[in-house]
Amino acid sequence: MARALLGYMSSSDPRVLARLTSENRRLRQRVADLEAQMLRLQAENDLLATSQDSPLLTLDESMQPV
Repeated sequence: MARALLGYMSSSDPRVLARLTSENRRLRQRVADLEAQMLRLQAENDLLATSQDSPLLTLDESMQPV
């Protein structure tokens, strides 16, 4: 998608390229964070499935939608 955006913008303005690069990096990090959170929740859910006394699953405040 980043290549499509860069091709679509077709701008050689360094500010535009820096902004797109920064946004791409931020989005990739967000996806990685969400994937890690999903794995943690899946493991926690598996634990809950075998135990009756565990608390309910929750998301960290940092993972809530903005």
